[in-house]
Amino acid sequence: MADACNSRSLSWLVKPCRPDPRREIIAHPSLETVHHHHNLRPSAVASASAAAPIMSLPDDLLLECLSRVPPSSLPALPLVCRRFSLLLDSPAFLRLRRAHGRLRRTLHALALSDLGLLSSASLPVDAPLASAWAPSYASTVLPLEALDGSFSFSHARVAAVGRSIYIIGRGATLRYDTWTGAVAPRAPTIFPRKKFAAAAIGGKIYVAGGVARTSAVEEYDPTADAWRVVAEAPRQRYGCVGAVAGGVFYIAGGLRVGGGGGEGGRLDAHVCAGSMDAYNVEAGAWVRGRPGAGTVAGAAAAVPGGGCVVGACGTGVHVYVVASHAVELSFWRWEARARRSGGGEWARLEPPPISARAGLGGALRFSCAAVGEEKVVALVHVSVGCGGGGRRGSDAVAVEGAVLVYDIKGGEWTRGPDLPPRLRRAAVACVEF
Repeated sequence: MADACNSRSLSWLVKPCRPDPRREIIAHPSLETVHHHHNLRPSAVASASAAAPIMSLPDDLLLECLSRVPPSSLPALPLVCRRFSLLLDSPAFLRLRRAHGRLRRTLHALALSDLGLLSSASLPVDAPLASAWAPSYASTVLPLEALDGSFSFSHARVAAVGRSIYIIGRGATLRYDTWTGAVAPRAPTIFPRKKFAAAAIGGKIYVAGGVARTSAVEEYDPTADAWRVVAEAPRQRYGCVGAVAGGVFYIAGGLRVGGGGGEGGRLDAHVCAGSMDAYNVEAGAWVRGRPGAGTVAGAAAAVPGGGCVVGACGTGVHVYVVASHAVELSFWRWEARARRSGGGEWARLEPPPISARAGLGGALRFSCAAVGEEKVVALVHVSVGCGGGGRRGSDAVAVEGAVLVYDIKGGEWTRGPDLPPRLRRAAVACVEF
């Protein structure tokens, strides 16, 4: 099978799969729906099969062939026909490539300005780590007239679903195809958000925080291109980050908004900046922390010793958190004992090799992404604050755009290739194909 599906002999697979106007077009990307493509008149099925032998293959056999195609040939396959595109987007395709040892993982850094200029670069992260970021595609000017209403991509969040990366801004959402570089507008969130938490679970995207008038958690279905409210968060956060582990959506850090003022409000805001809320997607319920866990009421966990969460990501059953403690950084791993009953255990890990002093006069933030269960990658961002006089010190300049890689098994940080200058404010996501 492997010899029959190499790039040179792929023509037998591609040429017969030209769209046939006599057969129905599949409307939904799930494999169960793909299986219904035979729901045609007998004469149409016989005619289509005679003209296109590949269409008579069952989906599991066709997926076996597609899963063995070299990475360099994959970008052209979704353009062959609708059926190819749906199968390549299915979770079964990634499972088969992983089973055959052909899965490749690539980091994508995306920077999008409010003027519609999109810049992107990619970095293969399978060992050994590449020495430099490669421009994915030339900077693209987006058709902003396709986006309705007022919008902003300042502090946008990204989430990867299959080969696509969704860029979620305030009042606008974009889909970026990492195979072709195509960018298309998608439905915006119901509530415009800024500095919010976002993550992908089970092929859907969840967002929370970043808005003062509601605590709604929204879910996005890429197939239907629609958002819906699925829950109300225990508290309204602004400046938070999102992570996924064990089927749970974690909303970490940020300041509490919409609450009362006074000394109690300031203390609550400080504790909120180091805590996490956890939403079990499958159960549709919030995971509550144990009483006396040192966090605000109802939160799932809080970083030991206080501190503000400035970056987070998840892999497997673990959440990895970078926290700032004024003049130093800490790095933690959280493992929940049970997804519904709450409770868990923190483990302190080697901190990132960057002094928190680099953020003095501004804000030190990290855009984090997990690479399988082997690595955590963190991009460093330093923003100039009002008290910084509009200037950054030499420490901040030295780390701006730095790429730090944490080896989970070895427990050590290394510095990867820095981002290109035009991408210093980028967000990062890992895509498998």
